[in-house]
Amino acid sequence: MELIASGRDCDVYALGPDRVLRRSRHGRAAAPEAELMTHLAAAGYPVPIVYDAEGADLVMERLEGRTLLAAAVDGTAGPSDAAAILADLHRRLHALPARTANGTDDRILHLDLHPDNVMLTPRGPVLFDWANAAEGPPDRDVAMTLLIMAQVTLWTHEPALATVAKAGFAELRAHLPRPSAAALAWVVDQRRANPTMSSAELAQLDQAAALVA
Repeated sequence: MELIASGRDCDVYALGPDRVLRRSRHGRAAAPEAELMTHLAAAGYPVPIVYDAEGADLVMERLEGRTLLAAAVDGTAGPSDAAAILADLHRRLHALPARTANGTDDRILHLDLHPDNVMLTPRGPVLFDWANAAEGPPDRDVAMTLLIMAQVTLWTHEPALATVAKAGFAELRAHLPRPSAAALAWVVDQRRANPTMSSAELAQLDQAAALVA
């Protein structure tokens, strides 16, 4: 199989022209994510089509297009446009009822909604990588997006990305509601416990959180 992408936790292989296989390097079960994506697709939310899930392997639609991050870096998508896309994905997701937390204000949360997880396709922006998804207060999802963006603004090893992130972060603050202090504290704890965080990212985490607060 041809390796076409790698992330912090997964590798993605081509399965012909219209499908990919995403495999967790740490053996994380793919079934819960596949079930959620199937549920979201049935509700009309833009996610990749799921074909199969077995063990750590998830077979899904190969999306045609480029990521929102790539478009933001080369200027195809300006900061305002990118922020509007991210904010719309948040709004549409949080308009859907939770799957299990009935009778509460909890919603489905992506918890990794940032430009590199959005593909600009002929059918519109599609949100992928639902591995961190959970249910809870929607402002946790907003806080996570803002914190991730704030972290990238501090990247001295990737100055071009940091510059794009600064412009995008400023616009996103205007498009999204301000998260509560409790939500921000929760996502900081989640990021601090994330084993994929580098030592440099962890060292800058409180500084990034201060940008969101």
